[in-house]
Amino acid sequence: MSSDKALREHLLYLLKDGGAHLNFEDAVRDVPVELRGKRPKGIPHSLWELLEHMRIAQWDIVRFSVDASHVSPAFPGGYWPATQAPPSEKAWEESIEAFQNDLEELCRLVEAESTDLMARIPHGDGQTILREALLVADHNAYHMGQMVLTRRLLGAWE
Repeated sequence: MSSDKALREHLLYLLKDGGAHLNFEDAVRDVPVELRGKRPKGIPHSLWELLEHMRIAQWDIVRFSVDASHVSPAFPGGYWPATQAPPSEKAWEESIEAFQNDLEELCRLVEAESTDLMARIPHGDGQTILREALLVADHNAYHMGQMVLTRRLLGAWE
């Protein structure tokens, strides 16, 4: 049995279940189509922009963690969508699915006892899988909070 089993369980809980915040599924559930591209007054991003930003950033972190040949998007522009609104309902659904798939890939990596959470990623400059998993959890929590605020201001949150 892995001596870091408790750490892995805590990371998985933080990544998937939310810990002190909501989980991803709750943040994106039942968003009305007509509100996905709206920016409430004083809010810099629409729900689509936040969703796509989270997807792109998480994808980049996961790909970096497992693929030495991965090239990250240009910062910061490459981490945000080109449009304020999703081009279609299908694009919204595909973004959610891709986000969930990448999160699941990261969770499998964290869960695998063969993954040394503390080892430096060979093609990085000091990063570890532990650091990348915590970065994803932190980044996602921050932007899910923005999603909830945006939804509240749009009248799409209980």
